Amino acid sequence: MTVTRFTVPRPARRAAAGNAPVAARPRRTGYRRDIEGLRAVAVLLVVLYHCGVSLFGGGYVGVDVFFVISGFLITGLLLREVSATGTISIAGFYARRFLRLLPAAALVTAVTVAAAIAWLPPLRSPQIVLDGLFGTLYGLNYRMAAAGTEYLNADAAPSPLQHFWSLAVEEQFYLVWPLVLLGAYALGRRRRVLAPAIAVVVLVSFAVSVWQTGANSTWAYFGLHTRAWELGVGALVAVLGLRLPRRAATLLGGAGLAAVLLAAVLFTARTPFPGYAALLPVAGAAAVLIGGASAPSGLLGEPVLQAVGRLSYSWYLWHWPFLMIGPYALGVAPGRTVHLLLAGAALVAAALTYGLVENPVRHWAALRSRPWRAVGAGLLVTALAAAGYAVLGASDVGRAGLGTGYLAPAASAPPDGLARLLADGVRTPAVPANLTPPLAEAAADRARLYADGCSGGFTDAEVKRPCVYGDPAGAETVVLFGDSHAAHWFPALDAVARERGWRLVVVTKSACSAASVRIFQAKLNRPYNECVVWRESVWGYLASLRPSRIVLASAAGGGAVVDDSGAPVTDPGYADRTWIDGWVRSAGKVAATGARVYLLEDTPYQAGDTAECLSVHLRDPRACVVDAGSALPYPERRRAIAAALRARGVTVVDPLPWFCTRQACPVIVGNILVYRDASHVTATYARTLAPMLGAALR
Repeated sequence: MTVTRFTVPRPARRAAAGNAPVAARPRRTGYRRDIEGLRAVAVLLVVLYHCGVSLFGGGYVGVDVFFVISGFLITGLLLREVSATGTISIAGFYARRFLRLLPAAALVTAVTVAAAIAWLPPLRSPQIVLDGLFGTLYGLNYRMAAAGTEYLNADAAPSPLQHFWSLAVEEQFYLVWPLVLLGAYALGRRRRVLAPAIAVVVLVSFAVSVWQTGANSTWAYFGLHTRAWELGVGALVAVLGLRLPRRAATLLGGAGLAAVLLAAVLFTARTPFPGYAALLPVAGAAAVLIGGASAPSGLLGEPVLQAVGRLSYSWYLWHWPFLMIGPYALGVAPGRTVHLLLAGAALVAAALTYGLVENPVRHWAALRSRPWRAVGAGLLVTALAAAGYAVLGASDVGRAGLGTGYLAPAASAPPDGLARLLADGVRTPAVPANLTPPLAEAAADRARLYADGCSGGFTDAEVKRPCVYGDPAGAETVVLFGDSHAAHWFPALDAVARERGWRLVVVTKSACSAASVRIFQAKLNRPYNECVVWRESVWGYLASLRPSRIVLASAAGGGAVVDDSGAPVTDPGYADRTWIDGWVRSAGKVAATGARVYLLEDTPYQAGDTAECLSVHLRDPRACVVDAGSALPYPERRRAIAAALRARGVTVVDPLPWFCTRQACPVIVGNILVYRDASHVTATYARTLAPMLGAALR
């Protein structure tokens, strides 16, 4: 079969050394033990970090090391090919990528999806199947980025396929890099043309990475546009082909390895990343690659590291599913020791995969000798796997088998009967077949204001308006102000407003407390400045509404307080004082409108996602019930805030009796599901509480 190639013009050779073609520079094309050892270091850092080994709080930098290595090896391979033949076989390149990466990835994805359906909470299955689809199509990084910045998904458990994001970044890079390199190389095979072209890619991507790390770290972390510079640095090392004296090379390689390890030890989950911080591990990896071209591999050549390096790809793929699914399959609590044992088991699975799948397929002569055949086989496997996940996702996976034969009495919650309903809820014998909303629909049972675009997201500092509900023509204006724990009261307050002819205005923003406090936003990995800007804009807007009543409500936790430098504060006493002062300041601002002010205290919290828990304990809902004494975070702070606001004329409403008995807080009341996740109330239950809320707001 004829293989399609792109031919690169061969410029005339010149005698001057400075004008020697880049690809013609002498290079060692043999096996690099230092690279195999560096792979081992990278995967060990990632695995130890994921296992919770505190020493390596920045072990995630191992992924950055992998990116640099990949850029170096792929670019070197392409340069050697074009130097030897004057062409780049696009089919040959993609055939090698398919043979190297697809077999193990397809196997791990299929086994992980099957294991997740078998052992994880059933309600997680549809999303994991969707992750399998995106992972197969090498788009999981952008799915992770989109999900990570969506507040309504903030409490979702990590996907057992989440780590495939880095494979997606590499595959997206491989899709375009041969063409970019070919175009740059066609302009001139001289180093002064090719190296600057790659340097431009590196600088632009790095600048975008720095900017987006500050603006939205989730997109910065997962995006190709913010990671391409790391692969580009490896490519630049390959193009320059630097050779150093042996002593200098040894020192540079050692310093590079030390830089990688230093980043892994000094960085934490709160380090703004990638951005500027990624320079340390990326430069370290590049230094190891440069030094290893002229010096012995040293420590990186040790047999143990060589063995781990050979298994690094498969181990990386297997370790995360083992950590995420293993505790469920074994019926044990996750923890560092359990995770380390599971990581060891994943290494065994990696060895088997390497010996039985990776190597045999990679060296399959019938595919290696016919690139288009290998590409066709790879595309066929990808298409069949993607179709399988699409069909599985459209089925009842995760939803079938959630029913029971128990029918609960339909619930209403008149004030005089709620205590009995709560007591009965604690003793519910099974998840009702007539549960409202059904478990599979719990996450979607939220206030309509989200669909209406009336609650700002993480990076949105705009006050949404008009967002008027109740009776829009009502003479009396009532405002609901706060974060998502204010928004989940909307169905109840809207019902009250319609009954009483109130004009209800909603002023809410995700994760942004009504209290005047600056917090650290974990999803953005930085101070939540948008919250401060939004809240400052709210004061003038409230005054313009001339409300008669303002209802304040926010999550009791609220987030970690930051100091003037933007660093999270760890002193609990300081945090308590800051929150109390913040609530007092906000109450004063709100009271200045002349409105009557109410503080609707926070609702109880559950130990985890309620619907997921019930899907596992269909015949024993009591396993998901939390003790009343542990359902409220920061109880002392809660009491202090209530006392401070009462002293300033604020009416404090405690909803705890609407959710808990003296002993416990049921998750099912009658046939109604109380929570749609770990802390947000379902719209259905909130509407049920309208009579109690209406009585409290008289």
